Amino acid sequence: MLTERIEGKWIDAFAEVFTLCGVGPDDVCAVLSETQSRSVNVQMSELALQRLGARPFHVVVPTPRTRAPVPVRSTGASDALGGYDAAVRALAGAVLVVDCTVEGLLHAAELGAVLSEGARVLMVSDEHPEILERLVPSTDLEAKVKVGIKMLQAASEMRVTSRAGSDLTVDVSSAPAAGGWGYTTRPGSIAHWPGGLCLCFPGAGTVNGRLVMDSGDLNLTFKRYLETRVSLEIVDDHITAIEGDGPDADLFRTYLDAWGDREARATSHIGWGMNPAARWEALTMYDRSQLNGTEQRAFAGNLLYSTGANEVAGRHTLGHFDLPLRGCTVTLDGEPVVVEGILQGALA
Repeated sequence: MLTERIEGKWIDAFAEVFTLCGVGPDDVCAVLSETQSRSVNVQMSELALQRLGARPFHVVVPTPRTRAPVPVRSTGASDALGGYDAAVRALAGAVLVVDCTVEGLLHAAELGAVLSEGARVLMVSDEHPEILERLVPSTDLEAKVKVGIKMLQAASEMRVTSRAGSDLTVDVSSAPAAGGWGYTTRPGSIAHWPGGLCLCFPGAGTVNGRLVMDSGDLNLTFKRYLETRVSLEIVDDHITAIEGDGPDADLFRTYLDAWGDREARATSHIGWGMNPAARWEALTMYDRSQLNGTEQRAFAGNLLYSTGANEVAGRHTLGHFDLPLRGCTVTLDGEPVVVEGILQGALA
């Protein structure tokens, strides 16, 4: 049984990542948390910053009342800062914001204001510290993710196929490409730890085809490995049909239906995992309360398809699925970057 207590080795891991973020002596750094945050990560963030000679301060807000019709998990769209303009201003004045909110600021409405004065944000995923310890990022990963981002930026079409029956086409000619490797040194930017992703946010009406999730693929909103196939028909970005027998398809349908929001069925982002240290099977080793599933988004060679909010396409919703698939082939303008779940060329 893993416990959540302060360990010297975990402070070391936090300090190592903050060093990669360029934190130095006397840097004023904010630790952002809410009342439902994982307290051990909040405490170790402070201690690691002090170990580096930085000057940390805390911003703590009450976890807001749930507004969604169903439980919300792993969205990267925390609403904890809603209405706290003074807190946002305090965060914006920091050199580094260590984001320990439950859902994270990646898609939060207040992120732009936090970054507006040059603060950089490190979103510490809501994971047990053992997971973070295993996934301290490397500079080698940064270099490879940047190669993948450049490939996406230069491409016009992404195609996803698989032996399970996937055949999905994405017009990426005007889709902003992004990626992360677990840390950031650039003012006015955000990164998340664990990291290791290359992805894009497709424009409206640019995603069409069929995506087939096979046994062993993941539904990270449910923190669940699929046991049976689930087939998604996608027309102009939106899931129009969900086919499959058994609880996996039923759970998918009922959760989406509960939102009563067409945009919850829309494409948020699509890309692939880059992190060779991240493990597909690690979900089996932890209780659901101990992990957020960021590791499973990043394992090398997975196809990550996500539904929900997409600012590029003008869509906003709290409904969200992150769906990592194994065994897919991904091509950019006909050139393979992933073949049956294996990274290719300079990405390998």
